[in-house]
This record gives sequence, C-alpha cells and structure tokens, in this order.
Amino acid sequence: MFRSILVPLDGSAFGEHALPWALSLARRAGAAIEVMHVHPPLAMVYPESVPLMDDSLNMELKTRQRAYLDNVVARLRSVLTTPVNCIVQEGLIAPTIQHRAIEQHVDLVVMTTHARGPLGRLWLGSVADELVRLLPMPMLLVRPSDSTANWQADVSFKHLLLPLDGSSLAEQMIEPATALGQLMGADYTLLRVIRPVMPTSYAVEGYGLGQVADSLLTQIERTHAQLADEAQRYLDEVASRLRAQGLTVHTRVATDEQPAVAILNLAVPPAIDFIALETHGRRGFSRWFLGSVADKVLRGTTLPVMVHKPKEA
Repeated sequence: MFRSILVPLDGSAFGEHALPWALSLARRAGAAIEVMHVHPPLAMVYPESVPLMDDSLNMELKTRQRAYLDNVVARLRSVLTTPVNCIVQEGLIAPTIQHRAIEQHVDLVVMTTHARGPLGRLWLGSVADELVRLLPMPMLLVRPSDSTANWQADVSFKHLLLPLDGSSLAEQMIEPATALGQLMGADYTLLRVIRPVMPTSYAVEGYGLGQVADSLLTQIERTHAQLADEAQRYLDEVASRLRAQGLTVHTRVATDEQPAVAILNLAVPPAIDFIALETHGRRGFSRWFLGSVADKVLRGTTLPVMVHKPKEA
C-alpha cells in the first residue's frame, strides 16, 4: 500500500526527525522517498523587511534550499536502496505540498508536528495542521525531540491504538493502519469511547428523595451497560475480521466525556506506542474528531500519529 512517501522539510534539524520514520518505512515497504521544500513568498516570512528584498536575495535563498535538499538526498541514498528524489517549489506551503502529493499519487506523507527557526512558525500550528485537513492520503506526524535525528536508527512500533466510533467514516483508517502495522509486525488495540450517561428527566411526584435517587441510579447504570455492551459487540465484530487476517487484536471500551482524554490516557508507552485515527467520524458527532479529538490527540501525545481525512460516502 505504501509505495511512495513524501517528506516535507523546512530546513531545520527538527524537521529531519521525520526522516528516520520515512527511511524505516521505505525499507520495509520498498517505497520511494521524495523530500520536498516549499519556498514561500518572502513577505510571509519577513514582512517587516519587504522593502529591502530583491530578486538576488530570493535566488540566493532558493539556491541554499536546493543545496540543503541535495545533501539530504545524498545521505538518504547512502543508506537506502529504493529511489530518492527531491524538489523545491515556490508557493504557499500547505497548498503546494497538497498539490505535489496528489500530482505524484503519494501514498503517505511523513513530517514533524513542529519546527524551529525563521520558518518554524509556518509549520504545525499551521502547515501540518492545515495538511491534516487537506490531504486525501494518510499522514504520519512525528513529534521531534531536541536531539539530532539519528538517520541510522531503525524506528518502529509494536502496539497500535486505533480509536473507532462505530461509523464507516472512522473505519476508513483500518486499512492504512493495519497495512502500516503489518510492516512493523505490530499488535492492535481497537478503542471505542462512550460518553457518561446523564438522565434527561424523571418523575418525582409521589416518591421520596431516596427512592428518586435509587431509581435514577438504576436508570443510569442500565443505560450505560447497554451502551457499553453495544460498543463491545461492535469492536468484537471488527476485531474478528482482523483476526481472520492473522492479526493480533485487542479491544477496549472506555467512558469519558472527552474522547481525546480517553485516547491519551490509554496511549501510554510501552503498552501503546503508535496512534492511528480518522480526522472525522460519526456524522452527528464529527465535532468529536478533528477540530476536537484528533486535534487534541496530536497536541497532547508524544507518540507518532497517523491521521487521515475520510472520504465522504
């Protein structure tokens, strides 16, 4: 499934933390890698210095960016047998990356969640965040550390957490998540989060306060048990299909008013070391996902996360 990987770089050491992941996946999948830098309008980066800029400065910056990518490609080719390419393009960063990924039929985009330096403020919080909403293919987001990226490291994960909400939209992540997990020999935990049950109304006339409280508690417990049972049956059905493919699959039902909190509470290494989730889910509750759940998970975890914007039915 993953034959072509695109790695957007901003020229910083932080951005290069995406490369060990791209390298490890390319080796396992036999995939080609393209590293890309987008040269934005200088007025976006240095708005206070626009009157001092000329074409020679712009050309000098592009020359340096190309030299940087050429160096990256040389290093990648020294440790990888699959094809490696690089490209510098001008334009708005996220739309330009989106156009390239679609044009080249890229299967996976790998990048860090934020960077530093003059262009750092243009990346997550902005670029990666925008691409999560734009790209039709999966995106693997890696949180960089302060250390220099180790290109020789063979990074992997052993246990992937896949939150599902019961919708066909959320289930679109199953195929790319299991394809990625199989490359790593990973196990899987399917998670469904249900909200705490809150009563809407109840009659009190003719009942004492203690009777009302007991009745209300019984109502809440019965309703919650029904929801949890429904969620477990759904997960068992999905797990059964995946186990038939020879995969090791666990299931978990959690209760929380905020699904992102439940995901983050469960996604703790070494038990879980990778997360994959769709950016939208059940239509009536899509606000739980990107803008909400996926966004909070991306900003709240240190684990690598694969996200994908599902195709509407």
